Amino acid sequence: MNRLFSLLIGYVFGNFLTAEVVSKRVSGKSVFNIGTGNPGMANIVNQYGVKYGIAVLAGDLLKTFVPCLLCRIVLFPGLGATAAAYAGLGAVLGHNFPIWHRLKGGKGVACTCAALVSTSFGYGLLACIIGLIGVLISHYLPVGAVLIPVAFLVPAFCFLGNEMGVLTVILSLVMLQRHMPGLKNIPTGTEPRKDLLKALKRRKR
Repeated sequence: MNRLFSLLIGYVFGNFLTAEVVSKRVSGKSVFNIGTGNPGMANIVNQYGVKYGIAVLAGDLLKTFVPCLLCRIVLFPGLGATAAAYAGLGAVLGHNFPIWHRLKGGKGVACTCAALVSTSFGYGLLACIIGLIGVLISHYLPVGAVLIPVAFLVPAFCFLGNEMGVLTVILSLVMLQRHMPGLKNIPTGTEPRKDLLKALKRRKR
């Protein structure tokens, strides 16, 4: 039952779409009506600038870390990392499929990163780094996004237990579902390429 409560608590937090709040504050428009319509950092950066994108990133990380730590440390300490894993999965599902917006939400990259780090700081951080390397090498954001939970699968099953592994499989499938359109666009050359190192150099200038 505590696992279900952790999942539901995470889902409630995940329903808070930071990008929607930022977009409404900046322009009065819903984030679903600007740019790509995706309530995530990338869309906000493209429409309003980096500082607003950072605000969205911070909010999405926070709305995942809070329920994960709340369930792991305060509400269900007996479950330990398992409580954080369920809460993190709930936050990702809430972000991707918010009940107030007819289950149409974001892609959950930041939330997935926070969920994995909350579950296991070391392995979670390593998975995020592998995802970043995937973007740097391929120049495609969907590739890095899918790599993040997939990279967590081996340590999850080998060192964190089968239950954690199964939850990571679910996270991987959710991420794959959200990024499948982008992955399908790569062979056709219609998926935008992102050279993060070049963008960072231009920013420094």
